Amino acid sequence: MSNLNLNKVVLCGRLTADPELKQTPSGIAVVSFTLAVNRRFQSKNADGAPAQQQADFISVVAWRATAEFISRYFRKGSALCVTGSIQTRTWQDAQGQKRYATEVVADEAMFVDSKNEAGAVGGQYSDTYNAPSYSSYPAAAPKFEELKTDDDLPF
Repeated sequence: MSNLNLNKVVLCGRLTADPELKQTPSGIAVVSFTLAVNRRFQSKNADGAPAQQQADFISVVAWRATAEFISRYFRKGSALCVTGSIQTRTWQDAQGQKRYATEVVADEAMFVDSKNEAGAVGGQYSDTYNAPSYSSYPAAAPKFEELKTDDDLPF
């Protein structure tokens, strides 16, 4: 029997509220937020009808540098793409009831909108967040040596 274990999540959606950066007692940065992700589905009763959409609201937590990045550059309504894993926690509440929480632990976060598109989403994006400019990257890709025939390939 195979010993296959895979827990990988990729989500792209919009923040439902401004992310709030917090610190653990030991000083580690953490941010929790909800990501609204649209899901398309076909109604059982609709023959030939267009697909419908429904939003899923997914709890996400990010730690350390990823948490700082999200809290610095994203606001309510911002489009955000995260990759990470699903984690389930259990604890006992004040009444002694066992509680469960399932959330995505984000390892990476990426911009989805351009600066202009982000500014149009509820007016949330502003240059005061000092987002990195994509124009600062090298304009040309490095040049590679061209091979004349396939015989020059090492494999």
